[in-house]
Amino acid sequence: MLPSIVVFIVALAVVLLVLKLIGKSIKILWGILINSIIGFVVLFILKTVGIGVEINLLSALLTGLLGIPGLIIVLILQLVLKI
Repeated sequence: MLPSIVVFIVALAVVLLVLKLIGKSIKILWGILINSIIGFVVLFILKTVGIGVEINLLSALLTGLLGIPGLIIVLILQLVLKI
């Protein structure tokens, strides 16, 4: 579980740094941050409830980088492809 959290934090930091470097506004940065945090919390809750979502490197990266859309991709991958 701890490696997933570390991957999430690193991926989020990289995205925020890249956006900061290319000069995007703080509003976009906060939107990505909030979306990523919500996505990761929902991923953790689904794992805790027992929906069958595995927290691994792929799911942590997708959720950390994309937030809720990444979580939806993880759910589709796990349901359809059994990854």
